[in-house]
Amino acid sequence: MRRGPFRPGDRVQLTDPKGRLHTITLEAGKNFHTHRGHLRHDDLIGAPDGTVVRHSSGADYLALRPLLSDYVLSMPRGAQVIYPKDAGQIVTYADIFPGATVVEAGVGSGALSLSLLRAVGDGGRLLSFERREDFADIARANARAFFGQDHPAWTVTVGDLVEALPQTVEPGTVDRVVLDMLAPWDCLDVVGDALVPGGVLICYVATTTQLSRVAETARRVGGWTEPQAWESLVRGWHLEGLSVRPEHRMHGHTGFLLTLRRLAPDTEAPLRRRRPAPGAYGEDYTPVEDQEWSAEDLGERAVSDKRLRRTRRDAEATAAQRVDPGPSLTDS
Repeated sequence: MRRGPFRPGDRVQLTDPKGRLHTITLEAGKNFHTHRGHLRHDDLIGAPDGTVVRHSSGADYLALRPLLSDYVLSMPRGAQVIYPKDAGQIVTYADIFPGATVVEAGVGSGALSLSLLRAVGDGGRLLSFERREDFADIARANARAFFGQDHPAWTVTVGDLVEALPQTVEPGTVDRVVLDMLAPWDCLDVVGDALVPGGVLICYVATTTQLSRVAETARRVGGWTEPQAWESLVRGWHLEGLSVRPEHRMHGHTGFLLTLRRLAPDTEAPLRRRRPAPGAYGEDYTPVEDQEWSAEDLGERAVSDKRLRRTRRDAEATAAQRVDPGPSLTDS
């Protein structure tokens, strides 16, 4: 539940006088400890959202239920999460709507899955595919901790999208597809078969090389509209009296987004009227269709098995503390 007084099992975000954030899960009789003292969970249980509680040191802490954007940045993670600035654009530009059937690959730690589940609602379907079982377990636990129960619209399949998707859905029955994976161009054929005419495919990729290859592959195989691509940069502002200026730090490049729409069967996209930029396909242009890819090629750090085991334990322990709010997730 996302409203009402704080209850045991609720996650609460505490903000100290210096603006530092601490996320806790409420348990009767427990204390939240810092190096200067403690704060009693019982002082929060039964209190309204947005209350201020006194620390044993005398400092006042603001207590709020964390927003989804807060939760995904503090939850246990086995893989890098899609940041809220990108997740919000994926939901908007892919036009994820209540009741939609959405396919997602890969799941990672489940950050984007939470936004997609919020968008499709109880009456929609989110079919998520993840190659690694440990990542899938972490994602399920994170979702259970956030919603308080297993979301009725969510199905997680451990396996390869290309092999598993045709066995999961009928052709032409999927409304939207979201790909956050190493080589999304390998999935264009199977995704194209699953999408309804006019359905949206949105890809999240980390490098310009990936971005180019997705676009060129889509043009070559046909059946797709002209790709649209962009990135977003978010800069916060410092607001204090007359001191109104940009923050010294900003959320810079995290990834690129690319959207395509599925054409009707036996339909070809109209030819582009603009000319390619000079040198776009010159002698230096080399297709990379046969190149093998790895996460290390993109600068990603390999996650150790030991760290993944610890993250899975933390996520499942947090999920186990949550209280089942009931059969409906409408208020989530």
